[in-house]
Amino acid sequence: MIAAVKAGAIRHFFLIGGCDGAKSGRNYYTDFAQAVPDDCVILTLACGKYRFNKLDFGTINGLPRLLDIGQCNDAYSAIKIALALSDAFGCGVNDLPLSLVLSWYEQKAVAILLTLLHLGIKDIRLGPSLPAFLTPGVLMKLVDAFGIKPITTPQQDLQAILGPGAAVAAS
Repeated sequence: MIAAVKAGAIRHFFLIGGCDGAKSGRNYYTDFAQAVPDDCVILTLACGKYRFNKLDFGTINGLPRLLDIGQCNDAYSAIKIALALSDAFGCGVNDLPLSLVLSWYEQKAVAILLTLLHLGIKDIRLGPSLPAFLTPGVLMKLVDAFGIKPITTPQQDLQAILGPGAAVAAS
């Protein structure tokens, strides 16, 4: 995996994780996964993956483009992977070609979000709706300190993450 990144075969990793639910707007995560460019890897975590993990995303140099890290209780594993990658590339976690796109639903997700924030993880995209405890004042503090962003559309979010000229697959 590291060799594929260094060779330019893998451009970016997207951790698409979080809770599932019937609420309108949760199709965003399937649409987002389907729009991820072919030179990017999708990591999954928690129940939201069941919306799209049955789809065939193919491979990059024989490596699967979809890698499942586990359930929400396995968030520690995702953090360990990110820390190992930052060590391998000699940079901080926020400097990795890694973006977190999280689906909010259950209160236990608060512990995971707070852990990520405590570790200094920035630029997390969160949706389809923001947690109820995020009052406008609290949200502004999180935006200022950590770059928390509400999701928009898969195409807009991918363009914002990968850059304006990046090719994005149609969902």
